[in-house]
Amino acid sequence: MEAVKAFNNELYSLNEYKPPISKAKMTQITKSGIKAIKFYKHVVQSVEKFIQKCKPEYKVPGLYVIDSIVRQSRHQFGTEKDVFAPRFSKNIISTFQHLYRCPSDDKSKIVRVLNLWQKNAVFKSDIIQPLLDMAAGIPPPSVTPVIHICVYF
Repeated sequence: MEAVKAFNNELYSLNEYKPPISKAKMTQITKSGIKAIKFYKHVVQSVEKFIQKCKPEYKVPGLYVIDSIVRQSRHQFGTEKDVFAPRFSKNIISTFQHLYRCPSDDKSKIVRVLNLWQKNAVFKSDIIQPLLDMAAGIPPPSVTPVIHICVYF
């Protein structure tokens, strides 16, 4: 869990920098996230929470953290063994709803990342398309909770 603490310190130190964030800083955050791979669920949750709570001008740097961690993980461990992309995809609609609360001139940067993800098959098209639609002002498909009812007679 010490690795998660170190990652959180790196991630939240973004608030001390004025965007754009340097490549060196992004590399530090990414390395820290990859180091905490045993606790990847915590890393993903930390990034999601950061994006949810940060000031609008830090939304896109938060997206860049997702992009950097996922790309590094896929590069280092291979697409099959990457644990970050599948985990980030679980709450991706909600994460992007928060991301789109960024300054309006940052929206094109979000779309650029999505297009790169689509081109490089980082996430499946059926995951990316609703996120691109959101950029165009089309609301995401509502996530309907599934309720299972067990009836015993």
